[in-house]
Amino acid sequence: MAIRTLLIGTYTAAPYHPLGAVEGRLQHILADTAELTPVEGTGLLRRESLEPYELCISYTDSWKQAPAAEETAGLLQFVAGGGGLLVIHNGISLQASPELSQLIGAQFTGHPPYTTLPFQLADVGHPLTQGLEAFTLDEEPYRFELDPLAELTVLLTYSHEGEEWPAAWVRHYGLGRVVYLMPGHHLPSFEHEAYGQWIVNAAKWAAGKL
Repeated sequence: MAIRTLLIGTYTAAPYHPLGAVEGRLQHILADTAELTPVEGTGLLRRESLEPYELCISYTDSWKQAPAAEETAGLLQFVAGGGGLLVIHNGISLQASPELSQLIGAQFTGHPPYTTLPFQLADVGHPLTQGLEAFTLDEEPYRFELDPLAELTVLLTYSHEGEEWPAAWVRHYGLGRVVYLMPGHHLPSFEHEAYGQWIVNAAKWAAGKL
């Protein structure tokens, strides 16, 4: 049965990453996995609005406006109660709420210029990475400050400027699960076949189906 999924993002007011540019491709990638309900903004993150869903995917692009207190509380309760959260690339802009930054497990701190990046598996034994491969992708090299209190498992890294940087991680939060995937700057990122499979596995694992 398809995973009942709320996809939140930003359309016309997105400064860098409008959901409309990638929504159709996400629908295609997850066609056999999830039933997506795309919505503008964070208004449906309230507890009662999240009840029908098993998974929330964030592709929000709102870096300065934090979700309302009721929305922050709703998402925290949703995940703690057993729901899944998949955050893709700029979806980490939820960090405008300190509580949601802690939920995700890291803070975005900036990025060097867009460039070609090699991505490598960092944990081949995790259920999410089964059947997945390393890949190379043109992307924004997002940098993060990982939360020292969050117990994260890094599953994917990328090489840049002679160092390895985290590109995907997972964590448990209460009864629920959280996944962050760094790639996703624009449509070509989602058209990469190997990365598409990462999105599928991430959705399944976050929803407790893998």
